[in-house]
Amino acid sequence: MNVDKELFGAYAFYAGVVTVKMIVMAFLTARQRFRTGTFASSEDAKRPGTKTGVNEDVERVRRAHQNDIENIVPFLILGLLYIFTNPDFATALLVFRLFVGVRILHTIVYLMVIPQPARALTFFVGIGVNLFMAFKVIVTFM
Repeated sequence: MNVDKELFGAYAFYAGVVTVKMIVMAFLTARQRFRTGTFASSEDAKRPGTKTGVNEDVERVRRAHQNDIENIVPFLILGLLYIFTNPDFATALLVFRLFVGVRILHTIVYLMVIPQPARALTFFVGIGVNLFMAFKVIVTFM
């Protein structure tokens, strides 16, 4: 099985972008915890003015991060398998760009509290990309 170097490069670039985006979400969650003084664990809330519990601002960022994990990890796996299906480069590039774009938009929409259906649309486009790649992988290798 050979993979075109340019195709692998496109996958690697976009996989890197969404992986960094997912890592940044962890720092944004921590930032919100420190800003609000609300922590999940009692050992983290030892300083005066801090507490354990749930804060909506922290939860919003945490949920966006969790959603990234649930969608980006499958993209990384499926995207790597997808490049072995010998896709047209332009199609693969479109698929990768579309996924990365909607994941970034999903986070913006989630954190800026933009009304539905904006978040749902970005979510379902990303799911559609993952399902498309899964279909191509299954059909190619069955």
